Amino acid sequence: MTAASTPKGERRRATLIEAAAQLLIEGGFDAVRHRAVAERAGLPLASTTYYFDSLEDLIMAAVEHGGRVELDRGRAQLAKLSTEHRDVDALVELVLDQMLGVDARFEVLLLRYERFVTTGRRPYLQPLMRSMQGEFHELLTEIFTRSGFPIDRKRLQQLIALVDGAIVNALIEVDPDPRAVARAMLHDALMRPGAAGRRE
Repeated sequence: MTAASTPKGERRRATLIEAAAQLLIEGGFDAVRHRAVAERAGLPLASTTYYFDSLEDLIMAAVEHGGRVELDRGRAQLAKLSTEHRDVDALVELVLDQMLGVDARFEVLLLRYERFVTTGRRPYLQPLMRSMQGEFHELLTEIFTRSGFPIDRKRLQQLIALVDGAIVNALIEVDPDPRAVARAMLHDALMRPGAAGRRE
């Protein structure tokens, strides 16, 4: 058994991951550095290279941690969701809760979209991001289905792209309200004739 696999080692590794995840939210990918992570975790600088093979390894663990927290929250919401016909307004709020979080901070939204852009520049993140995106799409598909709005993969991807674009544009406004912009955009898309599950 290596020191990293002992209970103490696992706790230290988890502490470092949590510290890196917090730095990601606060300052983006550039904020995650060995020294900054160690200081935030209250551990020696050498611990970051002891428990992680590289800075990339640490960043990937932090990204996965953040993504898993979001997916776990989404699955908890889904577990409480009954199967019933919902109106468009209720469905929109459920979808936005998944995409943006409930009362998400501005920094959390920025990190969500920074992860997507950064993945293009950091190929080592691509397999992880594709895997988590697949799980996220499954969650959204189930929410649509349970709400009486069955949706196929192509239409789901179109709606996600629409919302993502609206949010990114809203982030640069003087007084941004990304959720309000995304709410209006998604509502209009779902009300169009032929929209997913729309009852004419």
